[in-house]
Amino acid sequence: MNSSVNKEKEFRHFDVEKNTFELLASTKDEVDEESIGGAIDRVVVVLETQKQVDKEAQHILKCVNSRLEENARTKGRPRLQMLPLRSRLAATLIGRLLEGIPSCDQSIMASHIVGYPRMGPKRELKFALESFWDKKSSAEDLQMVAANLRSSIWKQMSGAGIKYIPSNTFSYYDQVLDTTAMVGAVPSRYNWTGGEIGLDTYFSMARGNASVPAMEMTKWFDTNYHFIVPELGPETKFSYASHKAVTEYKEAKQLGIDTVPVLVGPVSYLLLSKPAKGVEKSFSLLSLIGKILPIYKEVVAELKAAGASWIQFDEPTLVKDLEPHQLQAFTSTYAELESSLTGLNVLIETYFADIPAETYKTLTALKGVTGFGFDFIRGSKTLDLIKGGFPSGKYLFAGLVDGRNIWANDLTASLSTLQALEGFVGKDKLVVSTSTSLLHTAVDLVNETKLDDEIKSWLAFAAQKVVEVNALAKALAGQKDEAFFAANAAAQASRKSSPRVTNEAVQKASAALQGSDHRRATNVSARLDAQQKKLNLPILPTTTIGSFPQTIELRRVRREYKAKKISEDEYIKAIKEEISKVVKLQEELDIDVLVHGEPERNDMVEYFGEQLSGFAFTVNGWVQSYGSRCVKPPIIYGDVSRPKGMTVFWSSMAQSMTSRPMKGMLTGPVTILNWSFVRNDQPRFETCYQIALAIKDEVEDLEKAGITVIQIDEAALREGLPLRKSEEAFYLEWAVHSFRITNCGVEDTTQIHTHMCYSNFNDIIHSIIDMDADVITIENSRSDEKLLSVFREGVKYGAGIGPGVYDIHSPRIPSTEEIADRINKMLAVLETNILWVNPDCGLKTRKYAEVMPALTAMVAAAKLLRTELASTK
Repeated sequence: MNSSVNKEKEFRHFDVEKNTFELLASTKDEVDEESIGGAIDRVVVVLETQKQVDKEAQHILKCVNSRLEENARTKGRPRLQMLPLRSRLAATLIGRLLEGIPSCDQSIMASHIVGYPRMGPKRELKFALESFWDKKSSAEDLQMVAANLRSSIWKQMSGAGIKYIPSNTFSYYDQVLDTTAMVGAVPSRYNWTGGEIGLDTYFSMARGNASVPAMEMTKWFDTNYHFIVPELGPETKFSYASHKAVTEYKEAKQLGIDTVPVLVGPVSYLLLSKPAKGVEKSFSLLSLIGKILPIYKEVVAELKAAGASWIQFDEPTLVKDLEPHQLQAFTSTYAELESSLTGLNVLIETYFADIPAETYKTLTALKGVTGFGFDFIRGSKTLDLIKGGFPSGKYLFAGLVDGRNIWANDLTASLSTLQALEGFVGKDKLVVSTSTSLLHTAVDLVNETKLDDEIKSWLAFAAQKVVEVNALAKALAGQKDEAFFAANAAAQASRKSSPRVTNEAVQKASAALQGSDHRRATNVSARLDAQQKKLNLPILPTTTIGSFPQTIELRRVRREYKAKKISEDEYIKAIKEEISKVVKLQEELDIDVLVHGEPERNDMVEYFGEQLSGFAFTVNGWVQSYGSRCVKPPIIYGDVSRPKGMTVFWSSMAQSMTSRPMKGMLTGPVTILNWSFVRNDQPRFETCYQIALAIKDEVEDLEKAGITVIQIDEAALREGLPLRKSEEAFYLEWAVHSFRITNCGVEDTTQIHTHMCYSNFNDIIHSIIDMDADVITIENSRSDEKLLSVFREGVKYGAGIGPGVYDIHSPRIPSTEEIADRINKMLAVLETNILWVNPDCGLKTRKYAEVMPALTAMVAAAKLLRTELASTK
């Protein structure tokens, strides 16, 4: 390694800043002891935190230490033997680079990461965003936190030996919104006047502002991540309005790290969009491809000019069932881009499911493309397509490390798959990758100091998955770390044999469910009549979805109780006071069916998981859901059961404070399943049935305690719908069945509610009806009331229904007139006697200063329409 370029590349591999290299390499013998010491300290920080680097550095030390000692003596440099061992190690690295001494093979293996979590290991971005939104910090403060996170992520991957490191996967809110900004597709209501899109316009699109609502937000495929849906039409003006992709590539390059810039592919971007308000629903969004491709070409040109050698287009819609004209759009789009992509290696990345056979043919024939990325965790059938033929000379990015779950990879099995793939692809064209972006998993297992040691040994979070990817790549290249593989095999065996995983009684109870469909004995119309006689509700009854604002003080109380800083009596007293406050507020607002506000709950899934067997919990296992909103999914590692009651104490207490109906609040089995990290050693439906039986016990205990309205939230039922139509019926069958299991045993007079949010429900409306709930409250306002279209098209819904009348994920406060207008639109397609009035979702993330006027307007609108309806009789 005699050239400066090679030295810099080697130095970069060990995560040392470029300017340190330049200082030492340019001045050599003139460098004083203090400068050497400073450089050593900087390398030591890396070695202290990155065990993989430390191990490689130890190997280098063994190879070259004797020669470096001789150099130190003869050239008057600081004597290595006089330095501490750790500093000697760092000094050895520096010395090797200065002297150009050949080392043992340290070439970077063919490894790739699709994307990485943005929030930070301790949710640093979340807190920076919320501080900025609350005007407690500046844009510069936010940008500094973001830059530090990006730098840390890139350095971590570089230090772990990853060859293809992604950039532009960071986002202040959402990658699809970033793409909307890149192409300048800002809806006119935000009054953007052109130029580079700033944070104010960006966050107005994401969150709304005082005068206009936010853009629609919906689920990202079948995950719990949400994206901001682009609003496009024939009049949309496109322009290159955000240079983020190029800026972040250059930012990484300044750190000495060459990255693969990632863009949402142009075809998927359009297929994920919707016609803007006022545009015909039949408008072909793909007709806009000719208008956005010039912007993509500009971005590509700037990336090439900045030195990029690879570019990654994420085209996840390729895993869906596409029409022939949609497949043709991929062919024509990449043919159009081909000349612009000359000189670049192009990766088309897919994830979340198998690639259909016809799509595989189209994809692998695309012009100008160098490599293809596939999800082999949720898309194992794609392996058969590859074995049937893979284009010669192309790269295969094999997604064998799970980007959506937290279980440690079975390295031996994955290596066997990779070795089989070598025969079809060629050794030099096979790249080990994650199945998806690691955005969907927790950040770093190192931060889990309280997790059970046995369970911890079974897990791998994003940081550990990066190491797994590199370990597989090295093993494939003949540099297998036998100790690492042996430890992995031992953990796999431990999980399979652990007695804590299996509960024979639970398995028998679950197996016994097969013989019934678990429907309530009476039809919904008769039940509603019985319930009305008991509840005596007005027409257009008002309610909320469950949670009320979680204040700083409330979070402090829960935190202190968990840390045993306050007694159980003090905790109960504080929570009781909060419930009393929420009940009185609702009575003052004159809401008809009340909630207790859920002050005792940290999260609607974790709260229940903490009280069920078979679950484990993390301290910092946060995953981004949308914007700054993070969730901490429980880990389902074993059979599930309910040792004792979970909510009866609090619901009974709340009901005793009011004469109005008080909803018992539960999370449904499908949502608990879909919002957890689920065991992968048995079918998902078996785990779901186990959870359903546990919730059934809780429903029946609530009924016995006198709770007459029980809400079983299934916010995530639609989210779990498979991406391929051929697999939908089986999922919906067991998911709907699981919900019915929970409440099949209650009396006709007990009213069962459910709630769903932020998905497209129109295509599963018949399954929703089949759930046989008495009342469903469902998100509606943020999605431009498109839910109502299904009823306009003739679907008859006989149960109670409450389409949301305002969007709670925006700080904007709606007026009484606006809500009344929404209710009137509902009354045009729904019967008066089944319609409920409620917000889109729970109020946990909002402030009381927003909640009180919004709920006041909601109740006033309901009363206004009751008066109008009464006068027309």
